[in-house]
Amino acid sequence: MNNGKQKLELTWIGKNDQPKLEPRILIEDPEKSYGNKNTENMLIYGDNLLALKALEQDFAGKIKCIYIDPPFNSDQAFPEYDDSMEHSLWLDLMYRRVKYLHNLLSADGVFFAEIDDTEGSYLQIILDEIFGRRNRIGTVSIRRSAATGHKAINPGPVNVVDFLHIYSKNKSAWKYNPIYVARKDYDWAYSTRLINPKDNYSNWKFESLSDHIAKTLGYNSMRECKKAIGKRKFDVEYVDYAMSHPEEIIRFAQPNYSGVSKAARELIDLSVNEPTKIFRLEREEHSDMYFLSGDRILFLKDKVADGTAYNSDGVVLIEPLTNFWDDLAWQGIAKEGGVDFPKNKKPERLLHRIIEMTTKNGDWILDSFAGSGTTGAVSHKMNRKWILVEKGEHCHTLAQPRLISVVNGTDKTGISKMVQWKGGGGFKYYYLAPSLLKQDKYNNWVINPEYNGNMLASAMAKHEGFRYQPDEQIYWKQGQSTEKDFIYTTTQFITVETLDRIHEEMQSGESLLICCKSFSKACEDRFSNITIKKIPKMLLGRCEFGKDDYSLNIINMPVNPNAPEFIPKGFNDKKDKIKKKKENDSPTLFSK
Repeated sequence: MNNGKQKLELTWIGKNDQPKLEPRILIEDPEKSYGNKNTENMLIYGDNLLALKALEQDFAGKIKCIYIDPPFNSDQAFPEYDDSMEHSLWLDLMYRRVKYLHNLLSADGVFFAEIDDTEGSYLQIILDEIFGRRNRIGTVSIRRSAATGHKAINPGPVNVVDFLHIYSKNKSAWKYNPIYVARKDYDWAYSTRLINPKDNYSNWKFESLSDHIAKTLGYNSMRECKKAIGKRKFDVEYVDYAMSHPEEIIRFAQPNYSGVSKAARELIDLSVNEPTKIFRLEREEHSDMYFLSGDRILFLKDKVADGTAYNSDGVVLIEPLTNFWDDLAWQGIAKEGGVDFPKNKKPERLLHRIIEMTTKNGDWILDSFAGSGTTGAVSHKMNRKWILVEKGEHCHTLAQPRLISVVNGTDKTGISKMVQWKGGGGFKYYYLAPSLLKQDKYNNWVINPEYNGNMLASAMAKHEGFRYQPDEQIYWKQGQSTEKDFIYTTTQFITVETLDRIHEEMQSGESLLICCKSFSKACEDRFSNITIKKIPKMLLGRCEFGKDDYSLNIINMPVNPNAPEFIPKGFNDKKDKIKKKKENDSPTLFSK
């Protein structure tokens, strides 16, 4: 029961046994970062659940748009991953990730999840629970293929559709950027010609567009004209004239009486009572409205646009975006980005549409199932800031090279021409630090020897809710949680003398948390504004240490055995052959 009401939800074994994730730090590998050194864009290599936890401190409530394309659990095996899991396990792993993604989303942000019908309905129920049904925007059906080849002989309807579940963090706060798409054919409802468009609206006269076409071709009627030149040629003449004179072409439409303003309803009523008179409603931010005999007069000119933005020549007819997208070409995208990702790559135009309808320049975009890097490539070309997370080796063989070509401006595929992309910017490459604690040969928890001083200080700041910002002059001010609350982490033994010196340097109102391996018993409660704790004892029981994999059954792609092995700095390989870093070998730590 919940607030006296029954709670309806999808349940499965293990749903409530959510892991206590370790808040890992992110470490930059400058050799794999590329372009502008001041960039904020992030390519993160590692388990996506741990990565989302790592992003939580700095990005909670800041991501404007999240798009994920998770494994569909379609019982297929791909080169990049095995897309076949036990149903409840898939639900559990998706539930964990969506919870963290929801936390990262801004109050006016929007979440997109692309899925097929294998798990699509179950995912929607999970999203309803996490986001709230009131924040569901809808589900878009995306036609991704045609009923050809082997698909056409499968029993039952041929599956050619993906689904895009769309949710807002707060539906009352999000703002939709209206999107229009090009029509494939003429809108034959626009069949009336305004004879005198330059006259005052009260004197407007109308005629059938078909009759006008027939007269201009030298015939007495449409029927006579069609019989003489044929219906196909007549229709071509009809459409050519309409598209060339959109200011003359109109249609009459019954208005949505309950959906218009009070002023519009009053004019509709007046036009019904005086059916031969045209009424106009002047509007400041929108085009004026015209009414005749209870109907609204709609102009074709309001549906015509330059075809350049719609990958077409001349002018095109446009209409508002619907929840069925069949205009995005999936055939022919194999070369987009210059990377090969068969059956898994998404068209750049799909991501362009998602980003265009929900964000503006400079907004943050996140994709935690990065794949070949389409989301990052499109976000970059659209001048958005982006974060990609990928664990598979295709992070290095596909996503990273693709993003480099975008930065260089050598990627001419996808939306490059449409947005006139010339190159620029950059991205930083990060990997997840290893677990802060590990068990020694006696099964005692100790500080991971792979951590140097900077890594340890940064990790402890994150664990304790401080922002890691070492002071250039005062060594014990390594991070802050508020203006006067500081943290200091050290592996040295803390003596009373050390504590006294620090206390003498502290200003009025300041407090300090000291995290160390050991300290003199006399240091306990010596000063009311200094708290001292031991590592690792202070951390035990808080989270799962030593676990690096919460993956969705991802496996590595085949790699060239002659190529050098990729080993992020700071990690041990499976055979523990990497030497431990020296204390002064300090990688760049991610800090906002």
